[in-house]
Amino acid sequence: MKLREILLLGVGLVVTTGTVAGQSARAPADSARLSRRAAIALSLAKNPQLKAVVEQVAQARARRVQGVAIPDPAASIEFNQSTGLFGTGQSHDKNLTATLTIPFLDKFRLRGRIGTADVRATEATLLQLQQSIASQVSQTYDSVLLAFRHRQNLEEGKRLAEDFLKKTEARFQAGTTARLDVIKAKVEVAQAENDLIASERDVANARASLNRLLDQPLGAPFTVVDSLVVPDSLPALDQLEAAAIGVRPELIVLARQQEGAKATTALARQYWLPDLTFGMSKNYADPGPGVLFTGISMPLPVFFWQHTKGEIAEARHRELELAAGSQDLRAQVALEVRTAYAAAATSLRQVLFLRDQLLPAAREAFRIASVSYGLGGSSALDVLDARRALRDAETQFTDALAAANMTRADLERAVARPLDSFGTGASRD
Repeated sequence: MKLREILLLGVGLVVTTGTVAGQSARAPADSARLSRRAAIALSLAKNPQLKAVVEQVAQARARRVQGVAIPDPAASIEFNQSTGLFGTGQSHDKNLTATLTIPFLDKFRLRGRIGTADVRATEATLLQLQQSIASQVSQTYDSVLLAFRHRQNLEEGKRLAEDFLKKTEARFQAGTTARLDVIKAKVEVAQAENDLIASERDVANARASLNRLLDQPLGAPFTVVDSLVVPDSLPALDQLEAAAIGVRPELIVLARQQEGAKATTALARQYWLPDLTFGMSKNYADPGPGVLFTGISMPLPVFFWQHTKGEIAEARHRELELAAGSQDLRAQVALEVRTAYAAAATSLRQVLFLRDQLLPAAREAFRIASVSYGLGGSSALDVLDARRALRDAETQFTDALAAANMTRADLERAVARPLDSFGTGASRD
């Protein structure tokens, strides 16, 4: 797999959540407009961890070249029966010899398989890290959206508290309520203002976290252009689990390592195969032509058990180790998919319940209490209780909305494919 394809696949491993109608994130006019996909693409282009693994891929390719390289020829010159060092005196023989030793040809094939497996395993490691960073950036982007939405809710809560304060003061001036209600209304406004001040810290921290992943200055300004929306329903669990077993980078790494280990075992068993030698010798003291010679160099496996119980046994046990690790990793991947699916399905059910049941009921209760209070029916305590219930419901809905998007991103990381590629399925436990 080419490096460009690996990076593009990681960019696709994203939860797409729609566009924003209006954000409370106020940034400088010259700040960058940052979508989720743009944030992920930027992190993949600039993240130092990815750059390090890219260099590891290049190192693996270089090792493959070294593994299949033909040994360099060797040349030697001899000065025999010379009266001086290195033929400086009279010399009767001046022999120039050039030799080339080539290992048994099948060894090149096996070394090539070992090198190719190493390259593919390193590329899969790069893909794994790229997908992990994409998921992390997506979830951090959601945390920024969460902080902004919480601030929106707090601003709306402050507006409602100020509206209630105006009604309370009007009723106090009319003599239909006690001064204590006015004080309570002012406390609510002050509390709302204090919550807004605290939210500035959450927004700043979320911005700094995303900037760190983008390898930007922590205080760099940007404006998010996506928003939190309710995710689509989930595909079937069995479909996701089967797909994860086939494409998870960790399993690909182990599969490539198993291929390399198998070739290493085969190469170790060829310890007794001969090497071929080609050479040419020329004696300059002899006016005749040079001599071409060939030869075979083959070890005598007298102590064969040292090989069978040494490098061959080591290579074979490495194969068995990888086979056991692959079996365990497949079970681990299946467990991760099921765990992530359960979290995503539960979060989706919660956000749908809060959106369709709790939040409308809390809004209606506050509306009735507020209208009744304005008509002189409800007490201030009823309005304050209804407002707190509405604020809690909005907070729960916002948190659940962010959790639904974050757990969906985590499920995509566990499956190693965008959920959109599976089509829309029915969500289930």
